[in-house]
Amino acid sequence: MEEKIIEYIKEEKRALSVHELETLLNLSSVNDLKELLKALNSLEEQAKIYHTKKDKYMLFEDSNSRVGILQMTTKGTGYVMLDSKEEIKVEEENLNGAINKDKVIVNILDNKATPMTGSISKVVERANNQVVGTIYFKKDKIYVRPDDHKLNITIIIENNYHNNLVEGHKVLVKLLNLNNHNEYRAQIVRVLGHINDPGVDVLCIMAEHNINDAFPKEVMDQVSTEIPDCLSEEEIKKRLEHTGKDLRDEIIFTIDGDDTKDIDDAISIDVLDNGNYKLGVHIADVSYYVKENSPLDNEALNRGTSVYLADRVTPMLPHELSNGICSLNPNVDRFAISCVMEIDHKGEVVSYDIFDSIIRSRIQMTYKNVNKVIEENIVPEGYEPFASKLHLMKELADILRENKIKKGYIDFDISEAKIVVNENGEAIDVVLRERGAGEKLIEDFMIAANETVATHFYHLDYPLVYRVHGEPSEEKMTEFMHLVSVLGYNVQANLNKITPKVVQSILEQLKDKKEYYILSSQMLRSMQKAVYDVTNIGHFGLASKIYCHFTSPIRRYPDLSVHRSIRKCLLNENINLEEIKSWDNKLPLIASHSSLKERDAVACERDVDDMKMAEYMEKHIGEEFKGIITGVMSFGFFVQLPNMIEGLVHVEELKGDFYTYDESTFSLTSPKNKRGYRLGDEVDVIVKAASKQNKTIDFSIKGEVCAKENSIN
Repeated sequence: MEEKIIEYIKEEKRALSVHELETLLNLSSVNDLKELLKALNSLEEQAKIYHTKKDKYMLFEDSNSRVGILQMTTKGTGYVMLDSKEEIKVEEENLNGAINKDKVIVNILDNKATPMTGSISKVVERANNQVVGTIYFKKDKIYVRPDDHKLNITIIIENNYHNNLVEGHKVLVKLLNLNNHNEYRAQIVRVLGHINDPGVDVLCIMAEHNINDAFPKEVMDQVSTEIPDCLSEEEIKKRLEHTGKDLRDEIIFTIDGDDTKDIDDAISIDVLDNGNYKLGVHIADVSYYVKENSPLDNEALNRGTSVYLADRVTPMLPHELSNGICSLNPNVDRFAISCVMEIDHKGEVVSYDIFDSIIRSRIQMTYKNVNKVIEENIVPEGYEPFASKLHLMKELADILRENKIKKGYIDFDISEAKIVVNENGEAIDVVLRERGAGEKLIEDFMIAANETVATHFYHLDYPLVYRVHGEPSEEKMTEFMHLVSVLGYNVQANLNKITPKVVQSILEQLKDKKEYYILSSQMLRSMQKAVYDVTNIGHFGLASKIYCHFTSPIRRYPDLSVHRSIRKCLLNENINLEEIKSWDNKLPLIASHSSLKERDAVACERDVDDMKMAEYMEKHIGEEFKGIITGVMSFGFFVQLPNMIEGLVHVEELKGDFYTYDESTFSLTSPKNKRGYRLGDEVDVIVKAASKQNKTIDFSIKGEVCAKENSIN
């Protein structure tokens, strides 16, 4: 009925009453009328139609109202951001209980103003049902000061809740109802700790992103009663009698970071009689222990992913699994699912086998030591028996990478910051994360296994969660090419048909430019986000036609679902159509939820990094650094230091007359400084201020911007 209502309103091109709609829809009974009113309410809730003061209904886009996301400023003014990229300014007295990031309906008050002004009439979807903040007392009442300084609201706790609260306690609260235009009543969901307690700062950010550090009781009860510490002989015998292969005598080992405890993957290599390589990628068999629809499985799905923060890991699975029976620790028997590939000297997989296995890793290698072997030919103690294998792996990895590059694989070569913390979780240094030959080797092997598994299922037409990455839009690429030209560079590229090879070529032409890091980062931002989906469209960035995530089931739920597909399809002799249909119906929900939880985890990791970087820079107020301008806005520009720390130089800090922002040249100029400041300029800055609480760093300019050959035209 909803579609017909929309159709009739469009045809009539005017607002219609209930009676008019009833006639057009040829409704006659009381039940019909109830269904009509129900459909109208639903469409109104979805903001597809607008209910006028004259009790008529019109298309929402034809009304004087719009739907958008409210973005608050620290001064209390709001801006409703529309899909059309327009914005509507809303003064504090017209917020009507809406808060930062809410999806709202806004009535336009003045459409000739710049920007337009409006008044919020309704909150369509609340973004912040739960808020993190700090307890304070006023006139014997308990209040919470939100951590998000854009939440310009007063939060008061119900009088019957005390629980030994003191000022400075950090809490997670649930907003209940609005007392007046900006005061909310709330109840405490969880006391996170005191503001001065070590680690509470990170806990607060986790709570903001709905990431829990503790597992529910029913999950831990299942762990204690069902999850073993080691493999029993009975289990091993049963696996070998079914489909499993015993690989414990093969030379298999793991390569990970120095402090890695959740080890998903192990590798092996040999040369076949025909000269081809035999690469084994052996992945922890998590699906053997995490049974579908069990408390463990439901909690893993809810979490979606492990979250890696500056001072801790919040795992998808309890440590008894992630660091214990599932982790491919050295010198212990472990169940795995192995993908063994025959790869020729062109880097093509010519045959493969995917099967249950039992493995025993010989050694837990580190990237640091592996890089010594394959980059410097230095063999650390304990690595002597495996040095030849490592060199063979490097040989194969180089072939695989060359093959990927020929197909259009895009290496954005983006540097990442690593925050070093002390025993109390305080940031004591920020350095660049190393990415040597060992890291690339593992990446190449995992990509090969992921492609192989995905290709197998794709050609079987069996349901699977794919990792997909769509091609960038022509508009985004045109904007990027404009940036390149503004910086004075001439790059040849055909944007009529954007392929991975085109993007690869653009980056290759820019790789020797001093602004390459900025350009590479901007190119990455021009790309779509990689997501999980049951429909394969390929992975643009990897130049892969078919791709999935198979190699990290300890820390990613989509990988666990891929293992279940393997178990249901390849390892289950009694598979039936009803089971396939049920799995096919479940996977879209898994894919969409996993994509959402991945975004939450990335946002949490980014917020923690920003906070820890600000905490680190609080100790360096007044110190001088060299940096490069990575973004220019009307209010100032951002400067990034070599260790990836970024701060803002506010326009008010700039000497001289009033500065004007030129969006077309990404620059700020003034009558006295016509060259001004622009994207890519090198500058000397002084740390003016840093706020751990607000996650902000402010710089001021020490000297003049470095001269460059090209100028603003």
